[in-house]
Amino acid sequence: MDMFEDEPAGPGGNAHEFTVSELSGAVKRTIEGEFGHIRVRAEVGRVARPRSGHLYFDLKDDRSVLAAVSWKGQVARMQVQPEEGMEVIATGRMTTFPGQSKYQLIVENVEPAGAGALMALLEKRKKMLQAEGLFAPELKRPLPYLPRVIGVVTSPSGAVIRDILHRLRDRFPTHVLIWPVAVQGQQCAPQVAKAIEGFNRIAPGGKVPRPDLLIVARGGGSIEDLWGFNEEIVARAAAASDIPLVSAVGHETDTTLIDFVSDRRAPTPTAAAELAVPVRSELLAWAADMQARLIRGQAYALTSRRQRLTDLARALPRPATLTEGARQRLDTWSDRLPNALIRGVGRRRVALSEAGGSLRPATLRARIGQERGRLSDRADRLPTALIRNTTQHRRALENWGGRLQPAPLRRELDRRAEAFERLSTRFAEVAERGLTARRDRLEALDRLRETLGYRQTLARGYAVVRDGEGRVMTRRAEAEKADALAIEFADGVLGAPSMGTTAPEPAAAPKDNPKAAPKPKKSKAKAPKDTPPEQGSLF
Repeated sequence: MDMFEDEPAGPGGNAHEFTVSELSGAVKRTIEGEFGHIRVRAEVGRVARPRSGHLYFDLKDDRSVLAAVSWKGQVARMQVQPEEGMEVIATGRMTTFPGQSKYQLIVENVEPAGAGALMALLEKRKKMLQAEGLFAPELKRPLPYLPRVIGVVTSPSGAVIRDILHRLRDRFPTHVLIWPVAVQGQQCAPQVAKAIEGFNRIAPGGKVPRPDLLIVARGGGSIEDLWGFNEEIVARAAAASDIPLVSAVGHETDTTLIDFVSDRRAPTPTAAAELAVPVRSELLAWAADMQARLIRGQAYALTSRRQRLTDLARALPRPATLTEGARQRLDTWSDRLPNALIRGVGRRRVALSEAGGSLRPATLRARIGQERGRLSDRADRLPTALIRNTTQHRRALENWGGRLQPAPLRRELDRRAEAFERLSTRFAEVAERGLTARRDRLEALDRLRETLGYRQTLARGYAVVRDGEGRVMTRRAEAEKADALAIEFADGVLGAPSMGTTAPEPAAAPKDNPKAAPKPKKSKAKAPKDTPPEQGSLF
């Protein structure tokens, strides 16, 4: 027996035969029993995120690679999402995947392997966002001086919101909207991003007032506690905000990605409240000071202008002084006016007397005699001028009458009649040629019709069969059912229908058939000058 036990089992031995499933199950139980809960420190390699929500990635070192998978629910609970090149500590359990004959780690949680790994990841994200231009200074918008509504994204139960509200109440009380979010943990980044997007979706003029300024605030903490504000979704949501945004995360020495993409960074949440609104008392004092300065300025302006007016009034002369010279000239001219009128009338009377003395009767009679002599001379010359003008017009009329003789008019009429006759002859020739061409065309088409007709087919040996009523029979069954048949040949019809009907007459040659009755050719002689009777006169 010992000899047989030491011998290896042959083909027919007693060794147990495993199925593939049994062997895979045994390996699975062994690995899961040996490595039920383990922590693995490694570098994240390839990362895949399918639509199912699961996460597939590789854990590797300088010599080996371990496949890792996190299911959808585990991924949602992770505080840090694994990224390629990141050094992490993965917590989970080992198992196998029989479908591909491989082992893998089911990862339940991922932690960065120290602050150095987080800083390296933060630096990587910072360079990526900076390359996209999200940190550009020209994208920074100025904060409103007096925002009517301020939106605050923070935890409602911490000391941060109390500090902000207390500071706003002391400086300048205003309307504050609080969007409660988780400020650390795996829910921090998505809730903060949704809060920023939610404030931007509020429509202006609605039931809920739209904020004029946003403050994202959180107290101090470690880099792990503030890591939610280093996530890419938070940075992109802050960069895409249409409302000016102030970042107040951590203490003055803490720096997160949202600080680089926000419009302003406050060292503390209290400083963010101070940046948001001015001091109301200082504004009132400033307004009072401006009002006092305005009143003093107006008073000074009125006083200076009144003094200027007084100075100008002193430089002006008195009204009596301005009118004294004019009044004196008026009195002088009033005294001189009567004597001047008397002298003017005397001068005009002397001029009238001198003009009247030159109008003596002898002078008038001499002037009238001169004008009468000129009129007599013109009257003597008038008949001769009329005769000469009449003679000139008569000669011109005779010249025109000589040009209007009957002979030239008759020659012109004969010339135009000959031209009209030639045009009439040409028109008749063109009309005749057109009629001849159309008649030839009509005869050709008629011959084509006869050629394509069924009578030419009958001439080649075919026949047409009709029943007693004259209907054409195209089927044997129809012909057998008919009472009588009439067969049409090229030269006539054979048979007669019954029931007293008459057989179709033999087809006669058409009148315009060229074979049966050829038409005489029409003469193409030129038409005489006289219009043919059948054509009718053109005039």
